[in-house]
Amino acid sequence: MELETNPHVSEHRRVVHGGLFSAPRPGFEVLDFSSNINPLGPPPASLVLGSDALEAYPDPDSTELRMNLQQHTGVSYQNIVAGNGATEIIYNFCRAFVTDGMPVLIPAPTFGEYEAACRLSGASIIRHRTMDVSRDIDDLISHIPVRGCVFVCNPNNPTGGITTQDTMQTLVRQARRRQTMVFVDECFIELAPDSDESLLPAKRYDNLFVLRSMTKSFALAGARIGYGVGSRQMIAVLSEIKIPWNVSGPAQCAASAALADLSYLTRSRDMIRSESKFLVDRISKIRGFKCRSPSANFILVKTDGRSDAVRQKLLRKGVLVRDCSSFYGLNGDYIRVAVRTRDENIRLVEAMSSL
Repeated sequence: MELETNPHVSEHRRVVHGGLFSAPRPGFEVLDFSSNINPLGPPPASLVLGSDALEAYPDPDSTELRMNLQQHTGVSYQNIVAGNGATEIIYNFCRAFVTDGMPVLIPAPTFGEYEAACRLSGASIIRHRTMDVSRDIDDLISHIPVRGCVFVCNPNNPTGGITTQDTMQTLVRQARRRQTMVFVDECFIELAPDSDESLLPAKRYDNLFVLRSMTKSFALAGARIGYGVGSRQMIAVLSEIKIPWNVSGPAQCAASAALADLSYLTRSRDMIRSESKFLVDRISKIRGFKCRSPSANFILVKTDGRSDAVRQKLLRKGVLVRDCSSFYGLNGDYIRVAVRTRDENIRLVEAMSSL
């Protein structure tokens, strides 16, 4: 029997990501600078797990977690949906609201899962080349489609650029006039040390959906926990179509416990501010590398040599960086490095200097 698939599935290609499992096992310990996780590690409270979280089925609606997120964000829990990582929510959003042939505007370079999820829904992709959404906002707004969707990552991954709340609200208002939705990915915004440009206070827009990731902000990558904020109509649809028990009991418990430490993110941002400055200063002095100004916990670095070759050379020295050649809109001469602890950052600098 010949297996037939949805034509959009047959055209799908997996998006390349970083992380330890993106590299071949080199036979020795690898320091991972390819994953942009909070350098403080998980809050200690999130590491305490009761047996109830393992023995019983989890709450399929993540109610307690959403109520804790209400305290954390100031947004009603009825306007929040929890997901098995932010990526699940991206795909559910596209499955629910992106229709066959719908025009979707995506700045590039940016996170690849937006385009992949939209293509699975049969969308017509409009790529807008820009290294700085904030600088090119007027041009981006001029390309907003009618009855479509716009995806914006803020701060943007991998460029690190951040767009102000006022500018983003202008984009949302202009999109609303064209009956177009705006999906804003704020997965790194809580780790931006020098600005608070979140659109969560602007939740009154019925065409706006905001994505957040506790994976990044609270270093819960293994637990896979993200959440989205939107109108009650949006949240009702997303809650209806998600798979049952999509967020595990341990993930819900760890996330709720993490939210109890109000000082954790402040300490994290202080550390990121200091260590980001250290890395930019040191890397910029190494011949062959040039840093873009970061706004969150990662730095985009332009290389004189091929990025894939730089990655392989650093990997042989026990350091894994993100080769950015898989990002549409970047040539093969960019790597991305996460901000980690001082001792770890010194190891990265030493490895890069030795090249």
